[in-house]
Amino acid sequence: MTGPAPAASARPLRVLLAGFSGLGSQDHQTDMYLPAFTAHPGFELAAVAGDEPQARATAERLGVPLVADLATALGDVDADVVSVCVRPDERAEVAVRALENGRHVLVDKPAATDTRGTAAIAAAASSAGRVCLPAHHQRFAPGVRAARAAVAGGRVGLPWNIQSDFLVGGGDPVPEGELANFAVYPVDIVLALTGQAVHRVHALAAGSPGPSGAERTVVLMLDHAHGVTSTIVVGRGADGIAAPGTVFHRHRVSGSSGVLVVDAAGPTLTVRGSAGARALPFDRGSVNALVREFHGAVTEGRPADPDIEDALAVARIVDAARTSLRTGLPVDVAVRPEPARTPAPVPAA
Repeated sequence: MTGPAPAASARPLRVLLAGFSGLGSQDHQTDMYLPAFTAHPGFELAAVAGDEPQARATAERLGVPLVADLATALGDVDADVVSVCVRPDERAEVAVRALENGRHVLVDKPAATDTRGTAAIAAAASSAGRVCLPAHHQRFAPGVRAARAAVAGGRVGLPWNIQSDFLVGGGDPVPEGELANFAVYPVDIVLALTGQAVHRVHALAAGSPGPSGAERTVVLMLDHAHGVTSTIVVGRGADGIAAPGTVFHRHRVSGSSGVLVVDAAGPTLTVRGSAGARALPFDRGSVNALVREFHGAVTEGRPADPDIEDALAVARIVDAARTSLRTGLPVDVAVRPEPARTPAPVPAA
């Protein structure tokens, strides 16, 4: 498969900010992506698209044009890339339209509300030959980056099981539930660490539901190809799971010749094997590293890591988990007959 055509790199890539919405009260455009684009010398802000008060305020603060309608903005604004943070139920349509108009796209997580929407984005990106980077920025957490390199380098032998926790204490619960919100991150990381597709999902709700009635904590038990298994606990606050203000972001990779323990929130990274325990070094930063990856993929004409196909794999698993929660039964995941990706080392930022 050939990658997207490289963009001209003589000037900064011009960014169109599309939307300031998310799950619940989230505004990742303002809190995460805009600061990262601003800090990177390879990007410059071209315009803002949207009719929210935050869109108007941002355009005024940055001194760039405001275009209320996205279709008009795609036609009138000289932009190379679009940062899509519209409402989740609108993301597939907006991302597809931007890709079909020749723009590269960074899309907030989740990329769409279900597998069908994510598949539509993936098809549009492939047809247009453009980069579509899902904002799975926790893949760029320094401990996770070092862990991917360690696993790919054979530090623990052949992985056979991963245990992951992604638990946040306090904050603003999203009405859609933390399966829709947080599960994207650890599922994506487990796929990146193993390179093995998931064939079956069994999901269990833990503790009491949130104020909206949606699940607040979920346990995911995943069966991967080649006998690899993983267990993921994801959730927010309450029921003694995590004290207010804390974040548990941990991964334990058991392999044929050792165990790798990652505390990505700590952060620490330790490999334990027959020769004893050894701490591994790593760099810092996740959202800025995500934006650096976006710039590199666009200017070098290569697929992004992660790319929208990774988001599609996550969407299939989350959809299967929803069905499993509803039925109480394990659910087979429909995946395309393609070889598993080999987990590759991630260069230090």
